[in-house]
Amino acid sequence: MENRWGCAGRGRLSVLLLDVTLPASGAALAREYGLKKVGGRPPLGKYLAQIWERRYFAINLAQGKAYARNQGSYLGQLWAVLTPLLWAVLYYCIFAIVLPRVSADIDNFAAFLVIGLFIIRFLSGALSGGAGSIEKNSTLIASLQFPRALIPISTSLADLLTFLPSLVVLMGVALFTGEPIRWQMLLLAPTVVLAYVFATGVACISARLVSQVSDLKQLIPFINRALFYTSGVFFSVARYGDGWFGTAMTYQPFAVYLDLGRSALIAQYQVNPVMWAWALFWAVATCGVGFVYFWRAEASYGRG
Repeated sequence: MENRWGCAGRGRLSVLLLDVTLPASGAALAREYGLKKVGGRPPLGKYLAQIWERRYFAINLAQGKAYARNQGSYLGQLWAVLTPLLWAVLYYCIFAIVLPRVSADIDNFAAFLVIGLFIIRFLSGALSGGAGSIEKNSTLIASLQFPRALIPISTSLADLLTFLPSLVVLMGVALFTGEPIRWQMLLLAPTVVLAYVFATGVACISARLVSQVSDLKQLIPFINRALFYTSGVFFSVARYGDGWFGTAMTYQPFAVYLDLGRSALIAQYQVNPVMWAWALFWAVATCGVGFVYFWRAEASYGRG
């Protein structure tokens, strides 16, 4: 009798595990035996606690991703610094020598350009990296049970680890081109922190969007290129004027973080409290909205 009941009980429980939408009686039975839906979405508070418990998993995953980049070449990780520097040399030749009117209102165009290229490369990397993060880690997602938000979080963290050596280069370029040592240079650290928080939110948003509509991944390079050419990487956003369009372009997040980096290292750009307020707003709002947006689709990741 006991064996018959055990077999029947196991049969009923197997049906419950396979059925996505449990009927009322099945849900009650699942609660009685402490069963939970595989791949379900936990409450937000519990989800945050799970992420904190597994934070070292995200750190190790990010370190592995950062190390793997450029590892097959002779110069290895140096390319993370050399690539934007080479682009800076190219754009400097174009906009300072061939088209000097573009840089006429900028005293230290070399430092201006290098800072813009390094920061925009870091921010745009979060958008493109987050977009492909779910697909690239599909095997990991299918094999292990963990909060899926750790995937875009580790992606943006890998971008940060790759970007950190560039800070020494930025400081060196600023000093080499004649910028004085000022206390404002210390503001480069909180600038990077706020930019990273913003980038994490961007990675979460792009990760969910592309995981649900894979065709959107094809648009990411165009979006990054548009942001590159409109955010004031090689010209001052003051050229947009004082109208509503100029105001929107001045306070859009990519332009804001470029301005913070330049005000920290270039004396021509004064520290602007309004810009810092906007930087804080974009970081908190984007990360908060992006994280919740990603969490709401937790049960769908890795299910094709």
